[in-house]
Amino acid sequence: MMRSLWAGVSGLQAHQVAMDVEGNNIANVNTAGFKYSRVNFSDLLNQTSKIATAPQGELGGKNPMQVGLGSQVSSITKIFKQGSIQSTDKNTDLAISGDGFFVVSPDGGKTYNFTRNGDFVFDANGNFVDSNGYIVQGWDRDPQTGQIDTTAPIKNITIPSGLTTPANPTSKVTLKANLNSGPSIKNKSLVYSLDSNGDNSSNEVAAGAVDKLDFSSLFNETGESLSMKDGDNFQISFDGGSNYSTLTYSTNGDGSSSDGNFQTTNGLREELQNLAQNQNNNATVTVNDQGKFEVINGDQNGNNLTIKTKEGSQNNQNLLDMMTPLEGTIPADGSSKISQSFYSATHASSIDIFDSLGTKHTLRTAFRKLSQDANGSTWQTVLNVPDPGEISTASPKNYLVGTIKFNSDGSLATYTPSSVSFTGNNGSKPKQTVNLDLGTANQFDGMTSFDATSNTSGISQDGYPGGDLDGIRVDETGTLIGSFTNGRSFGLAQVSMASFANNVGLESNGGGTYIQTSNSGDPIIGQAATGKRGSIQASSLEMSNVDLSRSLTQLIVIQRGFQANSKTITTSDQMLNTLLQLKQ
Repeated sequence: MMRSLWAGVSGLQAHQVAMDVEGNNIANVNTAGFKYSRVNFSDLLNQTSKIATAPQGELGGKNPMQVGLGSQVSSITKIFKQGSIQSTDKNTDLAISGDGFFVVSPDGGKTYNFTRNGDFVFDANGNFVDSNGYIVQGWDRDPQTGQIDTTAPIKNITIPSGLTTPANPTSKVTLKANLNSGPSIKNKSLVYSLDSNGDNSSNEVAAGAVDKLDFSSLFNETGESLSMKDGDNFQISFDGGSNYSTLTYSTNGDGSSSDGNFQTTNGLREELQNLAQNQNNNATVTVNDQGKFEVINGDQNGNNLTIKTKEGSQNNQNLLDMMTPLEGTIPADGSSKISQSFYSATHASSIDIFDSLGTKHTLRTAFRKLSQDANGSTWQTVLNVPDPGEISTASPKNYLVGTIKFNSDGSLATYTPSSVSFTGNNGSKPKQTVNLDLGTANQFDGMTSFDATSNTSGISQDGYPGGDLDGIRVDETGTLIGSFTNGRSFGLAQVSMASFANNVGLESNGGGTYIQTSNSGDPIIGQAATGKRGSIQASSLEMSNVDLSRSLTQLIVIQRGFQANSKTITTSDQMLNTLLQLKQ
């Protein structure tokens, strides 16, 4: 009889513990990151009055006779079911979607606690802390490399207030563009003036012109290509038509031998001037600032020049039409006759680069087609920065000329220069190397030359001025990305996460934190969204996973169990009382 009393008592005690646990669950229904617990019962030892016997002969076996001695709480299990994710208005609130824990430390990293509650803020010293004041652990950005090394040991995440980023001088400019290889263009510029020696460096600097343009790359006023081929020619006379001379386009001709062959604008200019001076020693031929060939009669003795043109044996009508306006008489008084304007295909792009002080300088990259044949095309590259900046050792120092060549399929062949040495002459570090990335040889990942309108599809550089920290956001890997007043954003630190072989083996330590035990296994620390660790959602908190409907139902079950055990005690008491009354 006494056993039933103690069985009832053990039942009351077990259900009292269950009530305590369930009460704690309900109390934390609104605690961020809280995981509810479940009480598991088991029976106590049994008193055996008869043991089991085996069957013998014709007699069957008998089962043991045992009387139970009550119940006990065998375990209290933490249920690590995912809680609901709730959006918040604080960008440093972090929620874990999936397995894992944030790592925090109450003593500067000597010991670790683990939590699912991502209610984090920055304290007065810039420490990233939880609501207990424990500092979140992770990895800081290396100021030398600018990278976050997640293979390094974790430490306190600290981002001091008033953080600034120094200026980063430009070290690389990347340009992606197409330079029109077709017979019709929109982007064009005049072939600028040349003096009688074919030298006009000042105009080249001002306008990016060249003095020797291949006629295969020239266009008329409407943007149509002259489409010059070897052997194209026209005839011209400077004596009114008595003697015509044939001038022939030849890829081997330069005009220097006065053989009637030309390839470049300067070659044709020299041929025309030689013919004019055969008639009049004081005649000169230039290409003026309107891109027109100009024949000037500077004779002082009254000898006029009379020009006539006509088709050649392999006529190029476009070229002849452009030279026809030269026809007519030029009096010996310094008068002149001019052709139509000659144009070349051009394209330009500009981007701001930065020196070591963060000062902005505009780098202009201009392209002008020099020649085109069956093997591809060649363009001149003109790099230029405003005074007082320098990118060249020659004079003028703010101006540098190179070339870029394309294959017959429009892919990039070669280009020069591949880098420039830039000096701002404003107190910044001199001879700053700026690499030029125009693409990969024989590939289409940068500059191309197709039969399409010239256009720039992408231009970028890696420099920036200094700036102050303006805000912080967190991505799904737990990287704290700082936004600065200079428009730059980069990772300042990264929150670490830990996973365990047995989450249930962790021991609650109050304040929404857990500590490692011998049955949880060692923490496996790494980045979010790697291994078995979940991803991080910023401006969010994981809510308690307590299900009120389950908890309230469980209260009824616990209450009835407690009441039933109390009835066991009162009934046993009544039976004992009856027994005692037998003596009366």
